[in-house]
Amino acid sequence: MLGVENLRVFCALCCLLGFFLTGCSSHEYRMIETTAYCGCGKCCSYEHGSWKYLKLDFWNRYVSAGRDKGRIYTGHTASGALPVEPQPGLLSADSLVHPWMIPVRTLFPWLWLHEDGTIAADTKYYPFGTRMFVPGWGWGVVSDRGGAIRGPDRIDLYFSSHDDALAWGRKRLRVKIVRP
Repeated sequence: MLGVENLRVFCALCCLLGFFLTGCSSHEYRMIETTAYCGCGKCCSYEHGSWKYLKLDFWNRYVSAGRDKGRIYTGHTASGALPVEPQPGLLSADSLVHPWMIPVRTLFPWLWLHEDGTIAADTKYYPFGTRMFVPGWGWGVVSDRGGAIRGPDRIDLYFSSHDDALAWGRKRLRVKIVRP
């Protein structure tokens, strides 16, 4: 009887240890079609200046398409945050692949910690705060909705430059999804 009770306690401790090591979130893998966007006028449908002011207010940005046409474009995502590209931290696998970045990341403290990138997804399937790992791009958080992003098999990844977004193109990848 004592051996069975010890076995139960041991199993309970192992379950608790596994819970604390892995966290309470569950993850899954899914084949998802990924596309890219950036903050330029072509990708985000805005233009400088308004014809209302004969384009003399060229420093202002206005939405040029969709139901919000004519409204001031702020550049914020649907969740209210500014979009960012993922940045690997000092202690990351990227430091092993690119060892010449270690001295740069050591000198600048804001490069010590990693930063998740911005992902646009259909929030019916992936609510705001869902983390995803996209091979070749990195970790990101769903914090935006896209106009053409519909369904569970489609996401849009943010890039800081238009050339990088065009180079990414359209890829179908196995993405790790960690729900909040």
